[in-house]
Amino acid sequence: MDEVRPSSGAPAHGLVPLFPPGLQAIYGECRRLYPEQANPLQVTAIVKYWLGGPDPLDYISMYRNAGCPAQDIQEHWHYVSFGLSDLYGDNRVHEFTGADGPSGFGFELTFRLKRELGETAPPTWPAELMQGLARYVFQSENTFCSGDHVSWHNPLDNSESRIQHMLLTEDPQMQPIQTPFGTVSFLQIVGVCTEELQAAQQWNGQGILELMRGVKVAGGPWLITDMRRGETIFDIDPHLQQERVDQGIETEGSNLSGVSAKCVWDDLSRPPEDEEDSRSICIGSQPRRLSDKDTEQIRETLRKGLEFNSKAALPPINSQRQIQGLSRKDSLESESSAAIVPHELVRTRQLESVHLKFNQESGTLLPLCLRGRLLHGRHFTYKSINGDTAITFVSTGVEGAFATEEHPYAAHGPWLQILLTEEFVEQMLGDLQELNIREETKLPKEYSWPEKKLKISVLPDSVFDNPLQ
Repeated sequence: MDEVRPSSGAPAHGLVPLFPPGLQAIYGECRRLYPEQANPLQVTAIVKYWLGGPDPLDYISMYRNAGCPAQDIQEHWHYVSFGLSDLYGDNRVHEFTGADGPSGFGFELTFRLKRELGETAPPTWPAELMQGLARYVFQSENTFCSGDHVSWHNPLDNSESRIQHMLLTEDPQMQPIQTPFGTVSFLQIVGVCTEELQAAQQWNGQGILELMRGVKVAGGPWLITDMRRGETIFDIDPHLQQERVDQGIETEGSNLSGVSAKCVWDDLSRPPEDEEDSRSICIGSQPRRLSDKDTEQIRETLRKGLEFNSKAALPPINSQRQIQGLSRKDSLESESSAAIVPHELVRTRQLESVHLKFNQESGTLLPLCLRGRLLHGRHFTYKSINGDTAITFVSTGVEGAFATEEHPYAAHGPWLQILLTEEFVEQMLGDLQELNIREETKLPKEYSWPEKKLKISVLPDSVFDNPLQ
């Protein structure tokens, strides 16, 4: 990518416009905010994406924002992307579907970075960060929404900073615009620490963003990222975790609908030698793989948990929609599986007794699953990172599940559903209370409810990583 300063001259009569209409519309919104910065410093893709280049964003403009001293908003650099929306309208990058819907992916990215004392030009590393996010969107066709989180696991500027992840929110100044090719909104990247990301995962992104708006050091009202920030919002105000986050999970529930995990389940209802029909999922075994339709349903389980519906619903098992037809907003943390066994040949079975096994990281999420999801009429899925095994906990308020109150344990291939009543969830929360403590505990841990014919074990990682030992 190169740094350039674009020309702002008007096109001559009868010639192709210097700026295509989609590009011009975004420039117009930028000029509204920065009338004195008609020619901002830009980072541009050397070879455009539609010519085979690796960078989907044609340009990233960088503006100097004076902030708002009256509102205690500090001076900063403001970055704006061009390319996630349709800039050209000629199908070279995005399919043109009309002016009534979204333009391209329907959004552009922005980023606000604290201006350091004596800094005369904006750092260019945020441009590469934005290109990285754009590459993910183009390759996966998964769009971002306000409140989403991005696990980056690396300082955003490749320094030693604690700011290693991102949340997304509406840009506080840039308004959604209508272009000839559709609508465009502006999503701002907000750098966060690991503890803040975890809180957003367990509660919801919007709640953590609102807490950060109230802490100047953490971004203030405009959520300005400070890469030198050494304290989390919970370091600055320890009461935020207990009084706001934990209370938010209690009253609103959790937006975390599922995780990739180290987990397996055993069917204790049948002898393990009954390989033809038993769905015992043993460590080290090679179970039949999930069909496309099963994977589709798990995908929907994770996605629908992110939606605030009055009634959580799992899609029917006989859904006809194939994975290839998923919209850009559908996503799954693990890769989909090839269909080895035809869907119609894998029947759903009711089980009498099951044994669930989790590693410690997955086990510590069980109280959140029960308290933040099931008690709010939602569901939670563990998808194994070591195979096709999946475990979905559902409450009695979830429609479309194949587990029922009469048969609370049901398996479809290697996917197990467990239906828990509110009374049993409360009992389990009391019995699993020690899992709320994040400190390392002595493993293995075993919990059993004989009257419910349910057993849960929390085991060391080595059991899952070395299944033959």
